[in-house]
Amino acid sequence: MNKKVNTLLFILGATLFNVLIAIISFLLLTILYVNFIAMLIPEQGRHWGFTLIFLSSIAVSFVVYRIVLKYLLTKVDIEKYFDPLFINRNMRRK
Repeated sequence: MNKKVNTLLFILGATLFNVLIAIISFLLLTILYVNFIAMLIPEQGRHWGFTLIFLSSIAVSFVVYRIVLKYLLTKVDIEKYFDPLFINRNMRRK
C-alpha cells in the first residue's frame, strides 16, 4: 500500500472510531440519565436531558478522539506512512 491509500484508510478508520465513540457515550449517558438522574428532575425539565446527553456525547467523543490521536501520533511516524492532506503552494513549485 502506498501513502495515499494509508491516508485514506486512516481517515475512514478515524471517522468510524469517532462515530462509534459518540454512539457508545450517548448510550452510556442515556442509561445513566434514565436510571439515576431523571427521577430527580421535575417532569417539565426532563426533555432537556436528552439534548444535553446528545451534546455531551459529541464532546466526549471529541475529547477521546483527541487523546487517542495524540497517543497514536507519538507512536507512528506520520511522514513515513501518510501522505500530507494539504500541500503548501510554495512546496509544489520546487
